[in-house]
Amino acid sequence: MKRFALPHRLLPALLAGGGLLLVSTLTRIALAAHAGAALSAAEVLQVFVRGLWFDVAAAVFAVTPFIVWLALAPTRLARTWLYRGATLAAFFAAAFGLLLLAVAEWLFWDEFGGRFNFIAVDYLLYTHEVLGNIWESYPVARILALLALLAGAATALLARPLWRASGAPLGLRTAVSVLIVQTVLVACALTLPDSDQKKFSAQDSANELSGNGPFDFFAALRRNELSYERYYATLPAAEALAAVRAAFPKAQWIEPERGGIERPVPAAGPSRFLNVVLVSVESLGAEFLGAYGAVGGLTPNLDALAKESLWFANAYATGNRTVRGLEALSLSLPPTPGQSIVRRPNNDILFSLGSVLEDKGYAVLFAYGGYGYFDNMNAFFESNDYRSIDRRNILSRDIEFENIWGVADEHLFAHVLKEIDREKAARPERPVFAHIMTTSNHRPYTYPPGRIDIPSGKGRDGAVKYTDFALGRLIEGARTRSWFKDTLFVITADHGASARGTSRIPVFFYAPAHVAPQRVDRLMSQIDIAPTLLALLQFDYYTKFLGHDLLHTPPSEDRAFVANYQTLGYLKGDRLLVLQPKRKMEEFTMQGDKLIASGRVDPALAREGIAFYQVASHVFRSGLYGDEEQVPPVARTAANAARRVEGHARR
Repeated sequence: MKRFALPHRLLPALLAGGGLLLVSTLTRIALAAHAGAALSAAEVLQVFVRGLWFDVAAAVFAVTPFIVWLALAPTRLARTWLYRGATLAAFFAAAFGLLLLAVAEWLFWDEFGGRFNFIAVDYLLYTHEVLGNIWESYPVARILALLALLAGAATALLARPLWRASGAPLGLRTAVSVLIVQTVLVACALTLPDSDQKKFSAQDSANELSGNGPFDFFAALRRNELSYERYYATLPAAEALAAVRAAFPKAQWIEPERGGIERPVPAAGPSRFLNVVLVSVESLGAEFLGAYGAVGGLTPNLDALAKESLWFANAYATGNRTVRGLEALSLSLPPTPGQSIVRRPNNDILFSLGSVLEDKGYAVLFAYGGYGYFDNMNAFFESNDYRSIDRRNILSRDIEFENIWGVADEHLFAHVLKEIDREKAARPERPVFAHIMTTSNHRPYTYPPGRIDIPSGKGRDGAVKYTDFALGRLIEGARTRSWFKDTLFVITADHGASARGTSRIPVFFYAPAHVAPQRVDRLMSQIDIAPTLLALLQFDYYTKFLGHDLLHTPPSEDRAFVANYQTLGYLKGDRLLVLQPKRKMEEFTMQGDKLIASGRVDPALAREGIAFYQVASHVFRSGLYGDEEQVPPVARTAANAARRVEGHARR
């Protein structure tokens, strides 16, 4: 019987595939050392066995174009110097790509603490900002030159066998067999590996280490939007809705048979039509503030503000991306799996903080220091009752400094003050709501010179201190305006500095003439900010928010929603329910920054957490979270109906 032998022609592809396995393994070792994770011997074995599984799948995909190139070339063409030279060039490109990928994985892990995921998918859509950020943050030219040198050395070392192999004869029958086998391998790689197979440990670092960057990237691309009902633990629809409604025991539900969550909110007193300036600060984790115990004096203005504000000191970010924070602050809806609603289709004319305030007669603004096409911000806010302002609206003469993400925070704040001045000059009686999204506290951490005692571009501490400086300038600039005394400032963050896990963030409500200073240590998350704000203004309105008004909700109802890509968390007290795809549930006990697995899941906690996430997903996907009704239900007062009709006419 004739022995089977791989065609010699395929040697370049096999070497490329082997190179991918080698680089992936070395990358895994390097990342493990960098992460400093304390793994048991069993976990280390799992990391490398599972990692090899994903590496092989990635290698199958990666070498397919090379296999096709080598198999389809007729022998006469394959023997030409041009074809062989092109094969060597392709091998060099593959080697360079593998090395570049390893560096990219290292940098991504250093920034986000994991393999490629939704962030990597998103960032490829915004190459201008992302590539500019990388160029400003790292010595890109030197890194690329070094990688090209290494790839060239590897190619030169293997040039002779590659040259011979690429011109080796390959019969038609063998070529067809090779393509059939490769097709089968690709089909297997598409169907057998699943990114969920890397989730074997309670330690995120172990799970991430067992993955493969390119494989995880395409898995995230495929899972851009996840159906909650399909992938997560669920309750019967009626039971889930009943559990959510039970969290609002005094609510009078509007048209309850529709399965929605709309209800009236009565005013606690005479309405206060204060101007509102809501600042969501980029990556402002609580750990940087002296008010939370940080040393180093990075935030003198925020620390002073904490003493003069209604300070919610136990607030959590709902996610770890800017769009998650913007979603929570504007929609007061728990984070649903997959992309943020800010980035999804059918996200226009939703019920939002802007829609409530516009119906109350406010001028509603959203201001961003960069270009608002990034993360779909302008499109989202403009289709949900806000007027968007971004980098394009700020005159060049008013900009002393900008980086790839946008203008320095102080320039954005100065422009917003002018916008409010213009609104007030045109209609003095009309209150203004301005939601500001900053950019300076972001890598490459650069800002105007001479503002603080830390040089620009030297790291996160400098960016935090500069952001604090700019916020101080915002308050002082506003203080010189006649409208300041009737303005409520809400200072918070879009998310924390960590791209993984849960992050505490500051929440300050500051209005010296209207809000008494007080520290509140009750548990909350970003979705509670909008209803609490409206309660401070003492507005009566119809709501679909799933956040709580902490001024009128008993502490026993406190909870926080936190999410990390596909992982959804429901925090109550010190217990965290974690929901993951494949209907997985786990419960942890929080001890400081550590999570201790409980080994069981409390049915009552699971019922609450599942219900909120299931209903949040349902009301958005089914259109029940819209603000599109032209004629309100009969239950609404005539005055409220008139305001809504007027609001829709303005839209």
